[in-house]
Amino acid sequence: MKRIFNFPLGTCDAFTKATGRLKRSSIFIFIIIAAAMMTACSVSYKFNGASIDYTKTKTIQIAEFPIRSAYVWGPMGNIFNNKLKDVYNDHTKLIQVKRNGDLKIEGEITNYTQRNKSVSSEGYSAQTELSMTVTVRFTNNQNHSEDFEKQFTAAKSYETTLSLSSVQEQLVTEMVDEIVDQIFNATVANW
Repeated sequence: MKRIFNFPLGTCDAFTKATGRLKRSSIFIFIIIAAAMMTACSVSYKFNGASIDYTKTKTIQIAEFPIRSAYVWGPMGNIFNNKLKDVYNDHTKLIQVKRNGDLKIEGEITNYTQRNKSVSSEGYSAQTELSMTVTVRFTNNQNHSEDFEKQFTAAKSYETTLSLSSVQEQLVTEMVDEIVDQIFNATVANW
């Protein structure tokens, strides 16, 4: 064995042994800490937008919402009803039933209107606002203190230079998304 430094032979051996012990004790401490963290600190959090006690609440009944507005756009009812059912299907484990649900959502589309929102410098309408209102009756058969009847509204604007027929589907879809989110948050996202 060739010595590079001029240390006594026993000093290098002691240094090597001490370094080996230090590495083994560091690894041992790391394993103990990692094991303690995995067993003692197991945290589980799942965010799906809903705070539902699935041991008590298993089913939801969603009635078809008829259109009771004086002004009607034909596909609006189907767009709303499908989106409402899809949101509960996609974001909860609730089983949708036709009757006797633990949760019950019913109501109607009560208002669908357009009005001038702003006027140009020439005195003509520059923007038109389209709005939609839905009345919802919510019943929680597991906790009737959460029952309510509320109206939810959304509005979208478009340039008056565009025809309503060219933007109506997009605007109604956006308003439906907004209203359905409001309903979902009011009924099952109690956070």
